[in-house]
Amino acid sequence: MNYLAHLHLGGDQPEQLLGSLYGDFVKGPLEGRFSLPLEQAIRLHRRIDTFTDSHPLVLASLARFPAQRRRFAGIILDVFFDHCLALHWQDYARQPLPQFTARVYQVLEAERELPGRLAQIAPLMAADDWLGSYRQFAVLEQVFRGIARRLSRPEGMSGAMAEVEALYPLLLEDFRQFYPQLQAFAAAALADSQAALARR
Repeated sequence: MNYLAHLHLGGDQPEQLLGSLYGDFVKGPLEGRFSLPLEQAIRLHRRIDTFTDSHPLVLASLARFPAQRRRFAGIILDVFFDHCLALHWQDYARQPLPQFTARVYQVLEAERELPGRLAQIAPLMAADDWLGSYRQFAVLEQVFRGIARRLSRPEGMSGAMAEVEALYPLLLEDFRQFYPQLQAFAAAALADSQAALARR
């Protein structure tokens, strides 16, 4: 899943919101690097990724892409699923999306030691409302171009937007079936993490 979904699923406390993003920017062992709540939020991010990457509905969704696209299909699907979540946010969350994203940006602004590349992109994320902008399908093309610039083989993303547009109804239905299952998984995992914290 991409930024918005991880933030939605990972808990609403500041350290949970931070950890939901840190999971894309912090690699390797975590012990002793962060506070325990932040460490647990990063671990939840990783569990969500593992659940998603191995889920039959997601694997079937990835198989909709042409064979030559399969290496990059996971990246494309992550972004598209964030679009689906942003566009249909009211079906999955009680708090309006603008309020949710504003709080995320406030939490990021208040944190003075963001890890790695997140420190560079956080101001841009807030200034251009990256999270809210996913509602607009046309924004995905900009996102795909940005991803391509960071790849060793940027040509692998060429034509991605046209493929997603053609597959849109099928991929949206895949998201509709999958996301409630992911929400249930994440809620249970989050409850386990909070119970473990309470026992310490």
